[in-house]
Amino acid sequence: MKKVMLVDDHTIVRDGIKALLTDQDDISIIGEASNGRDLLSLLKVHKPDILLLDISLPDYSGIELCEIVRRDYPGIQVLFLSMYTSEEYIFNAIKAGAQGYLPKNISQTELLLAIRTISQGSEYFSESISNIILKSYIKKAKNKEPESLNPEESLSKRELEILKLFAEGFPNPQIAEKLFISTRTVESHKNHIMQKLGLKSTVDLVKFAIRNQIIEF
Repeated sequence: MKKVMLVDDHTIVRDGIKALLTDQDDISIIGEASNGRDLLSLLKVHKPDILLLDISLPDYSGIELCEIVRRDYPGIQVLFLSMYTSEEYIFNAIKAGAQGYLPKNISQTELLLAIRTISQGSEYFSESISNIILKSYIKKAKNKEPESLNPEESLSKRELEILKLFAEGFPNPQIAEKLFISTRTVESHKNHIMQKLGLKSTVDLVKFAIRNQIIEF
């Protein structure tokens, strides 16, 4: 059972999310808060697996809360759900330790996919958010030299396939379906790729893929 805690200063938003998640057999909402102070009090008593967090709150910002949670409760994964989708907010969330970022206009299906993906230890960024990340890295990569490590020499053919799909924004289940392998095998390959390349996150994988022309735009 995946334990989720909601943090949003709008009651109607929290009620809407609860309505979407309540009937799921593998998800349990264990608490909700409308501000940072209430959240930090709740975390002294209840420990969710995933914190569904807004950026704009009346006291702390979501970014500040993410930094606190990831520092003091490293076992809690943070998934942002926000109307703010500018590059600045997204990258600050990633730097603060967030495992995912979604705009508030997503479907129930994608929200559930994000929660389940993150609960398995992967990151999840919606397609629109991934595009913003990609465009930013493309701009920064244009005037930089490729990484000295040759991915074709370091990675197997299968690992290169998976790296390309990751960099193009496909989540683990879709990669598994495309390659006719299990999600667990995809995650294992991803871990091996990151170890070989010395990378720490999916964002690093995307950056590496762009610089080494594994994906093109």
